[in-house]
Amino acid sequence: MAHETPKKNVTIFGPETEFDGTLSFTDDLIITGQFKGTITASGNLTIEKNAVCTVDSIAVQSVVIAGTVRGTITAHDRIEMCSGSTVTGDVSSARLRIANNVEFNGHVTMIDRMPETDLFLTASPEFKRALVLYSDTIE
Repeated sequence: MAHETPKKNVTIFGPETEFDGTLSFTDDLIITGQFKGTITASGNLTIEKNAVCTVDSIAVQSVVIAGTVRGTITAHDRIEMCSGSTVTGDVSSARLRIANNVEFNGHVTMIDRMPETDLFLTASPEFKRALVLYSDTIE
């Protein structure tokens, strides 16, 4: 029997939804309406074409922006600004993609990500020995 990947919950704030406050979530959120406040989440965020988000800050795993965002955005994995989107504010991420026809006004900070592999597990035996020998001579 094959392993099934656990399904993520997807929450959608519809076009008629107006939310003001602090929002936290762990899975995926799609905003198609208006949001004001702060978003802190370990999940992924999508801001659709007609959505307007005025935030103190957004801190998520990844964010795809097709609408309008005003405020600071931090994404641990990636930020994607789609054609026709408007972003006003500073952004920080490990990966950033800005399409053509994006109105962006802010500063970009690239976040260093931890390597996905353990260098000591993948390093050659010669390199490991050299490190051990070198570390033994330092006092």
